Formats: sequence, C-alpha cells, structure tokens
Amino acid sequence: MQIKKAEFVMSNPDFRQCPESKTPEFAFIGRSNVGKSSLINALTNKKALAKTSGKPGKTRLINHFIINDRWYLVDLPGYGYAQIGKAEREKFEVMIHDYIKHRENLKGVFVLIDSRHEPQKNDTDFMEWLGQNEIPFVIVFTKSDKSRKAGELDRKINKYKSIMLETWEEMPECFITSSEHRKGLDDVLSFIETLI
Repeated sequence: MQIKKAEFVMSNPDFRQCPESKTPEFAFIGRSNVGKSSLINALTNKKALAKTSGKPGKTRLINHFIINDRWYLVDLPGYGYAQIGKAEREKFEVMIHDYIKHRENLKGVFVLIDSRHEPQKNDTDFMEWLGQNEIPFVIVFTKSDKSRKAGELDRKINKYKSIMLETWEEMPECFITSSEHRKGLDDVLSFIETLI
C-alpha cells in the first residue's frame, strides 16, 4: 500500500465523540517516548502529521487521521507515563480502554515497543488486557536502528517472546521497524491492507 493522502480529522477525549463512520480504523499505542509519532510520520511520509516531542506524554487525546480516504489511523495517548499524577493516569487509562473496547470499526491495535529495552511490565500487562478482552493486536518493535551491539536486537526481542509465551499459546504478528531508516514500514502497511 502506498499512502498518497493523510489528513488530520479530529482530536477528542471520548470514544463517543469519534468520527461517526464505518470506515476501518487502526490504533497505534505504546509507552510514552516509544517513537509513536515518528513512526506515524514515517508511515504517512509527512514530517509533522503527528506531533513529536523529546518530552514524553505529548499525546493527550484520541487523534484521528484519514488515510487515502479509505481508513483511519488513530494515535492514542501513551501508557505508563510516570510524570503525571495517579488521577490523571487513571483518566487516560479509562479513555484508552473505553475507546478500544467500544469502537466497533476498530480493526486492530498496533502495540509499539522500544526494541532497545528489556521487557517492561506495563507493556506485557497491556497486551494481556488486550488478549483478555479479545482485541486483535500486533507488536511493532521500534527504534531497531538504535541497537549498537551485534545480536542485541534479536536478544531483546527473543526475551519478549519467551516471556509472552509463558502465558500465550502463540505470539501475535510482530514487526521490526526503524522510522529513521524506513525499515519495516512497507510490512506494516501491507498488513493493514490485508485487514481492510
């Protein structure tokens, strides 16, 4: 799939205010500072479609972008952001969970994981929640170009897989990406094409 058109539609704090549409949509989510905005911009070939920031927690709303007039890419707030209070964190969690559970035209969730880090409990907990709620999802390992040591990337990804397979019968589809080097982007878009 080639993205020839990508436009911002709306931001809002409640799934009930999302665009009224049967258009298929795909949500992107991950821990704060996982490289979500950079990946969205690289996928759409637009440098500033999603706002990037060196400061975690930039995304605070449900953001809809219409792609090729055919499907929505949805940018969700990150989870696990420690710099906000417990009450605000819980508010984000409710907003995200409500959207994912009740959005009927949501075809899948792309869970972004920073490939440089050891497995994080808030990542595995979130994927466990998706599984328990029977929400289809895939894993997107980001920042694959940042691994400096030979074999480090494979080791970190294999560790994630071994931890998940302790409770999961099989692994969800996984993609290894680099926004900077455009690695894996065509694979992500081809996967979306098959679901549309």
